Amino acid sequence: MQEPLEQLIQECRPNCIVTGLFFPWTIDTAAKFNIPRLAIHGTSFFALCVSESIRLHKPFMNVSSDSDTFVVQNLPHLIKLTRSQLSPFDRIEEEKNIPLMVKIVRESGLKGYGIIFNGFYELEPDYFEHYSKVLGRKAWAIGPLLLCNRDIEDKAEREKKPSIDKHDWDTEDKAERGKKSSIDKHECIKWLDSNKPSSIVYICFRTVAIFTASQLQELAMGIEASGQEVIWVVRTDNEGWLPEGF
Repeated sequence: MQEPLEQLIQECRPNCIVTGLFFPWTIDTAAKFNIPRLAIHGTSFFALCVSESIRLHKPFMNVSSDSDTFVVQNLPHLIKLTRSQLSPFDRIEEEKNIPLMVKIVRESGLKGYGIIFNGFYELEPDYFEHYSKVLGRKAWAIGPLLLCNRDIEDKAEREKKPSIDKHDWDTEDKAERGKKSSIDKHECIKWLDSNKPSSIVYICFRTVAIFTASQLQELAMGIEASGQEVIWVVRTDNEGWLPEGF
């Protein structure tokens, strides 16, 4: 995607670019056009501060088992975790063993002009201050962002509602984002409610992953063989491969 983006930048001449963290090559693109690159982060200041402390100090190496607690150092509050609560990437003891892509993404987050967060200062002021002043990172909290449905706003205006009902935000707005689902949301909720709590596995490879029809068929057979109840989200352009019964 780098070449078409650079063509677009040449045409539009933006003052900066805002990208996801998993596009680390945008650092080079921004440098090429001498503009700032801001990365947008979906997690919290607290989570990043904890992760950075673990990366720097590796306190999990001082415990003898996955269930023993350790203190995460140099944070505004006393935070204790167990080794089993860490991600596999945070548990790696030596930097040289970290997967290359993870290392590149982390480094790009430090090299850019700064990070934008979908959060707000009042939610976690201590960790905003710690991230920006102690860790010395440029950051802007611009949330909470919830892209509302324009049709619902118009409907509320037509009906002279004093405000948008919470039910509208939770069901209609979010359900209508992206492409239309092949399953009715009420049918889906009814099916989920009919099952035991914590018994459904949610499977989604996100939008960047592209599979062939034969690969999807293999995945489907594996899911079927597991006997596990699942919700599996697939792209609508993968048509014609779905096995009978799915």
